[in-house]
Amino acid sequence: KGMALPQRILFPPEKICMDWQQRQRPGAGLLNLGNTCYINVILQCLTYTPPLANYLLSHEHSQSCQQQGFCMMCVMEVHIRKVLHSSASAILPGTILRDLKFIGEEFEYGRQENAYEFLRCALNAMQRACLSGSSNTGISSQETTIVHQIFGGFMRSRVTCLSCQAVTDSYKAFLDVSLDIRAASSLTTVLEDCVTPKLDLKECFKCSKCKKKVAASKRTTIHQAPRVLTLCLERADQWTGKKISKFVDYPEYLDLRPYMSDTAGEPLLCSLYAIVVHSGDTCLEGHFFCYTKASNGLWYKMDDESVDSCDTRTVLGQQAYLLFYTR
Repeated sequence: KGMALPQRILFPPEKICMDWQQRQRPGAGLLNLGNTCYINVILQCLTYTPPLANYLLSHEHSQSCQQQGFCMMCVMEVHIRKVLHSSASAILPGTILRDLKFIGEEFEYGRQENAYEFLRCALNAMQRACLSGSSNTGISSQETTIVHQIFGGFMRSRVTCLSCQAVTDSYKAFLDVSLDIRAASSLTTVLEDCVTPKLDLKECFKCSKCKKKVAASKRTTIHQAPRVLTLCLERADQWTGKKISKFVDYPEYLDLRPYMSDTAGEPLLCSLYAIVVHSGDTCLEGHFFCYTKASNGLWYKMDDESVDSCDTRTVLGQQAYLLFYTR
């Protein structure tokens, strides 16, 4: 409601399968060739994202791909198949390391980079691959690729004029959500703060009804929840640049309903299936490792080439940097 409808749907959402179609033990670990842990954690989290893995394992993309040269979807299809079906304990994500510049221009082989930045660039590269061959596609239609159908949602920003109570809504698509954790002790308090109306008394907002600049309140809510919700708990303090090393409590099951534009109705339950952790005193150095839930329903710590089983309590006790939830 209130949002522009796409002229064409690039990937039908009813074809997305949210549950694993093959159940097995976890696949191979990933070799670290020196400062490549930020790549390895994101590749592992994407590999164990059920709707993405199901789609790529079906070969549907590669069978119809017409992209010349580098294609992130084809690369991910080969990678996921290799990880899940390899008999080796660890493999080298060689193609991704070789073609790093095609994923993000800023990445330099051998230099420590940020896992969150790599995730964003990887999703954008996958999105570009899905749009190749779809020329003259409007923005609304571009937001119907398989990538957006899995990871994409919409935020609504509602500005209310404090003079006449007129309401102005705007919408923005997202593939991930970054959260300020400086004042928070738990994920739910961060999300509650995000959806709490903020007052702007400086009269910066031009009301279309009053025809003048007025004081207003602004409230941001999730208007359309993604099938897979990716959250970044910002651990670099924007003011000091120092790492925020505190524990922020996060649940195994998260109900998104209280943070939606429409808070009435059934709970919108999401289940945690992967987290990324950064160890180190500063954000510019250190090491990334992750925990993922394999298709057998069990948790594993994935630290480069090592893949070790662990329990849910261990997973929930981490200083998480990235959280992945699936509906």
